[in-house]
Amino acid sequence: MNAPHTPRAVVIGAGLGGLAAAIRLGAAGRRVTLLEAADQLGGKAGTVTLDGATIDTGPSVLTMPDVLRDILATAGMRLEDYITLRAPEPGFRYRYADGTVLDVFHHLDDTLASVDRTLGATARDELAGFLDYAGRIWDAASPYFVKGPAPTMSRLMGLGFSDLLEVRHIDALRTMQGSIHARVKNPHLRMLLYRYATYNGSDPRVAPGTLNCIAHVELALGGYGIEGGIGHMVDVLAEAARRVGVRTQLGARVDRILVDGKTVRGVRTADGCVFDAPTVVSNAEVAHAIHGLLPEQAEAAVRLDGTTERSMSGWTGILRARRRTGDHARVAHQVVFPEVYTDEFADIFDRSRPPQAPTVYLCAQEPCHGRTGWAGEEPLFVMANAPHEPVKGTSDPAVWSDLNDRVTARLRELELIDPDDAWVWTRTPTELAQRFPGSLGALYGASSNDRFSAFKRPPNRVSAVPGLFLASGSAHPGGGMPLAMLSGSLAADAALAE
Repeated sequence: MNAPHTPRAVVIGAGLGGLAAAIRLGAAGRRVTLLEAADQLGGKAGTVTLDGATIDTGPSVLTMPDVLRDILATAGMRLEDYITLRAPEPGFRYRYADGTVLDVFHHLDDTLASVDRTLGATARDELAGFLDYAGRIWDAASPYFVKGPAPTMSRLMGLGFSDLLEVRHIDALRTMQGSIHARVKNPHLRMLLYRYATYNGSDPRVAPGTLNCIAHVELALGGYGIEGGIGHMVDVLAEAARRVGVRTQLGARVDRILVDGKTVRGVRTADGCVFDAPTVVSNAEVAHAIHGLLPEQAEAAVRLDGTTERSMSGWTGILRARRRTGDHARVAHQVVFPEVYTDEFADIFDRSRPPQAPTVYLCAQEPCHGRTGWAGEEPLFVMANAPHEPVKGTSDPAVWSDLNDRVTARLRELELIDPDDAWVWTRTPTELAQRFPGSLGALYGASSNDRFSAFKRPPNRVSAVPGLFLASGSAHPGGGMPLAMLSGSLAADAALAE
């Protein structure tokens, strides 16, 4: 049967990239239908309600808020009128196996003073110098590898002389680890800086030094909480979509992108409903969009780099924890490092197994986002890095219950939780893979584990299938909340240009 509303554009998937694409298309006057298979918006930026408390189950730090500001502005909305950004202090508390505790703050000067107090003046100077270097990478790389169309070698070589001089600062020929070691000798700072590879699911031992710019984005430009949680941001984006005329349908799983020859003509949902449209923006996992939704003749025309390694996944859970107040109150974010951090990356990427000594991340949602928990108890979101699917033995649930036990034991050992604090929600990489078809549970699509990864990430426009555009963290420019939103915006811009 035919849908009662005939759109000019269909967006598949209401994650952050899909919402951004729908808003930009709608603001430009296109009739847009946004189809989401789940019963809630947000994709990986989801929520769960447990005994009356709504808790975020995905990303917890917003960087580059101007990306969100620009998307809302296209719908005539000021970010400040709808969203309150929070900058809790300290922002992050890093705990090391030797007992060192380092606090990181929203403002860089406060962070450098904290490093001076905890690790000494030499470490402070090392971090300051490293962030100067990381800022130069960001300034050089962001126009060509983040904010513009997907980079190609021909486009890069077509840059003018002054632009090429800038691009030479991106440090693509060394690894993150190599560049960190060249500038930073303090072992505690090295571990902190390695961690930024995990922000797009990569391995600092082999990922290009270009990714060191992530440290600049969070430590120098700032990471924020959102009053009411990341779920509130999703609600605001949904309101922006409504204002520009986007029609949204939940529980509408697309099972086919329809083409005439190789040209898009719409989509079909699992219940047989057909949406005719000359423009389709897929916010699904790219592998699923190409290999699962396109008919054979169109799929054969699309070339995806099959050698690019998938990013890591994550085991996540929510603890119902006894609330702590006063001097014992929890900070917004805590990271508990193992003794040898690089062993975690070897476990995940070399041995394809959950880390035997996992790094544990905690987000206390009350100080971070002002999300209220329960009487006397607060919600703690917990994450441990893990390999994507398939990994050895994951058909046995004991693989993930063992990781759960190791995380729990570490938190209790450090007295970060009480003995009777209980897990009330968990999600394994296996379950994540089932929720997002084609992802294999990888959180960010392809990893960035080689120097040419930026050129291998799928572009937003599928030239072999006119009318098809790709958004999401698995397309250009990559994973993480601001980049996923940028991906949707770039996909919409490409569609409008065509």
